[in-house]
Amino acid sequence: MQIYDVFNGDADGICALIQLRLAERAETTLVTGVKRDIALAQRVPTSKPVQVNILDVSLEKNREAVDKLLATGCKVFYCDHHFPGETLPDHPNFFALIDTQPTTCTSLLIDQYLNGQFHNWAIAAAFGDNLNAVAEELAAKAGLSAQQAEALKTLGVCINYNGYGATVDDLHFHPASLFREFVKFEDPLALIASEPEAWQKLRDGYEEDMAKGLGAPVLNETVTSLVVKLPDEAWARRVSGVLGNELANRNPDKACAIVTDKADGTYLVSIRAPLNNRTGADEVARQFPTGGGRKAAAGINDLPAEQLEQFIGVMAEFWR
Repeated sequence: MQIYDVFNGDADGICALIQLRLAERAETTLVTGVKRDIALAQRVPTSKPVQVNILDVSLEKNREAVDKLLATGCKVFYCDHHFPGETLPDHPNFFALIDTQPTTCTSLLIDQYLNGQFHNWAIAAAFGDNLNAVAEELAAKAGLSAQQAEALKTLGVCINYNGYGATVDDLHFHPASLFREFVKFEDPLALIASEPEAWQKLRDGYEEDMAKGLGAPVLNETVTSLVVKLPDEAWARRVSGVLGNELANRNPDKACAIVTDKADGTYLVSIRAPLNNRTGADEVARQFPTGGGRKAAAGINDLPAEQLEQFIGVMAEFWR
């Protein structure tokens, strides 16, 4: 049976699939895109039964496509940590590992599923998903040195950084290409040590873009919130998500948002709940059309310009 691997283009999605494919080598058809491109299941054809593995994208956003796949006779394995909707498909060909707790991610769920076979990839993903306390604890339990943990953190953050952009043209690497390069390594520490060209380019790009992002102008700052603005440029779209994580780490009691100009006059918004209260980001995002995500991190794909002040007000009030 033909296999389709459907996965989010961020660190969590890529590292989850790396673990799966290291555990079970197979030639598969990859379906992915930029991090915000989450309606991925509809890209799998329904002309014949196939095996579909879906990682790190919301079932709620893909439910109609999943139901069609199941009706066609496809087998669907679904692993995710986003809000799945009120109910799961009741079908013998549907198997799900879904946990929406803010202290887990898809790669950690896959790590448990595979009994820790490729544990360092899961730790890198947790760092990339800004689950720093969780990742640090896992690294310590695994006997990793502080230097090794920091190396996995840098890798995870850089893989995550590569997923952000309006289109894949904004990215340094198509997520499928990055997966193919990195799945060659059973241990991400071996990847880091060997310094392949793809890793060097990704790391250098991250450092350059982050330096620009940390100088972004502040739109509004309160005791409980921080909102900064980025221009309509490729570097800004690339750095928006990881910049949000970095600002959240530097301001653990504040919710942080990155508002990025778009060519059509709307804004792309990345939201991080306060690190000391990792909840509510999804609720804020869902107050606006095209908004969604999870409790700790969420976003709005197309915030109308006339709603910017309303959004800033919601950010200022929600966590008071």
